[in-house]
Amino acid sequence: MTVHHEGVTVDWLGYATIRIAGDDTVVYTDPGRYGVLTGEWEPYEDGVGHPPSTDYRPGDADIVCVTHVHHYDPDGIERVAGEDTTIVAFEGIDGRDVERDLPPIVDLPYEVRQVDAKAQVTVGDVPIWTTPAHNEPDGPHTLPDGSPYHPEGFGCGFMVSVDGTRVYYPGDSDVLPGHRTLDTSLFCPPIGPRATMDRHEAAALAATIEPRLVMPVHYNTFSNLEADAREFAADVAEAGVPVVLDEQ
Repeated sequence: MTVHHEGVTVDWLGYATIRIAGDDTVVYTDPGRYGVLTGEWEPYEDGVGHPPSTDYRPGDADIVCVTHVHHYDPDGIERVAGEDTTIVAFEGIDGRDVERDLPPIVDLPYEVRQVDAKAQVTVGDVPIWTTPAHNEPDGPHTLPDGSPYHPEGFGCGFMVSVDGTRVYYPGDSDVLPGHRTLDTSLFCPPIGPRATMDRHEAAALAATIEPRLVMPVHYNTFSNLEADAREFAADVAEAGVPVVLDEQ
């Protein structure tokens, strides 16, 4: 899906991969994972995102933002990166989680700038802000033993300003208090119901921050991320906020 909004072109390529392009700058969030960029992804039933049907290797990224280790994919980064790409990554991504053993992100052959969850950096002429991203221990998005899928300090969200247009992707997170005061033009919330804010929580946040456009992402990739995007859109539209959906 491609959206043209306030001078930028934004593509949702599937799962958590978003491409944001201005006149002279291209930014990606969380490129790759689960075959999103290889043409091998088989989305769940009516899964959306519609990743490229063939091998996607543009090498056009000026900036790659990586929110946390679950979304860290060295192959995905290599597919979008060029020689002068800068990676802005949440601190401490060493490539190891319960399923994978990958090189630490700082070992990749690019400039890597590590950030915490409350950072402000500028890469070229692109201001970037991070926000906390985690699940609350006493919230609804926890493992069977009661621990959060994403504990505090595990990752971050990213706000990027490309040609003056602010695009915000919260990462894998509940709705947190700091989210409610954000000033953003394009809001790209995850709405899958398991390990992030669900569609109801994301719609309420959209109504609070009143972006100029909402484009939900990170849903219907797998059965445990199934969400009714049209109901989400209806809830957001009821608050007077425009929504765009990747629906066939």
